[in-house]
Amino acid sequence: MKASNITKVIDKLIDRQLPVFVWGAPGIGKSSIVKQIAEYKELEFLDLRLSLLDPTDLKGIPFFNAKTQEGVWAKPSFLPSDPDSKGILFLDEINTAPPAVQASAYQLILDRKVGEYELPKGWSIIAAGNRENDRGVVYRMPPPLANRFVHFEMEVDFDDWKAWAYSAGIESAIIGYLAYDKSMLFTFDPTSNEKAFATPRSWEYVDSIVKSGIDTDLILDSISGAVGREAAVGYSSFKKVMKQLPDLNTILDGTLTELEEEDPKVLMALAIGLVNALRENPSDEAIEHVLDFSLQLPGEFAIMLVKDMQQNGIDVEGSAAWSEWVRKFAYLLS
Repeated sequence: MKASNITKVIDKLIDRQLPVFVWGAPGIGKSSIVKQIAEYKELEFLDLRLSLLDPTDLKGIPFFNAKTQEGVWAKPSFLPSDPDSKGILFLDEINTAPPAVQASAYQLILDRKVGEYELPKGWSIIAAGNRENDRGVVYRMPPPLANRFVHFEMEVDFDDWKAWAYSAGIESAIIGYLAYDKSMLFTFDPTSNEKAFATPRSWEYVDSIVKSGIDTDLILDSISGAVGREAAVGYSSFKKVMKQLPDLNTILDGTLTELEEEDPKVLMALAIGLVNALRENPSDEAIEHVLDFSLQLPGEFAIMLVKDMQQNGIDVEGSAAWSEWVRKFAYLLS
């Protein structure tokens, strides 16, 4: 299931307080979508790594209460205690925890309490972990624990990632390159011994690397360290193509109305660049000029450009040029 659909489902299941487990390969954004849901619903977010705990850390340390002459468990201080609070308790990488720690989580997940501690009513439990075939350090989840969750397997979806990349301000060259070669978004191979491979998370690292001011002669090796050599070389080559682009402001202001270009890399980079430019300057005039300009583009690039504009909240339907655009490309939309 792609991330956008998992987000919709979890959003509803949180309201019913059903424990959810999100499975997926490393680096695809499992923890990120849970945190985004918490922010969207204005909930507290507690990221708890069970692999860092001992069984007694979760259940509490036993001690003798001299007043009641009873043995009791000291409540863990890192768990939420305010009865009026609302949030998500996120058990990340739960299947990397030793079986004894997983066992101590049984009661917390099913009964919402462990030892002397009880999870406040406003809190929901979501867990995530890598699959056993991803060659990570994981323990097989016991059936009694697995049966306490609603399970979803998250897949990498380029359109989901692209929508996020636009909103996150990821560099146009990264979005353009991955739109041109979608296979480079995720190159994880569990049978390979390569330390660096491309994932949505590592491409976010690339964005930080290229914006960090690293010397030009060191940039390729730096990017290779994040996404691997093949992806780094492909991205670098694509970025050189972007130098062939005209000044995008001349399209936004209507000065440039057509472009004689057939190279798909250049056209892909142009479309991505125009969407980012419109995000910064979404004026009615700029939108109309871009739609007019797109009329002379090959159909597949004109369609991609307008779809990306719509997904980014740019009002193409309200433009005076919209009816003419629809007439020209209606046959591709049907």
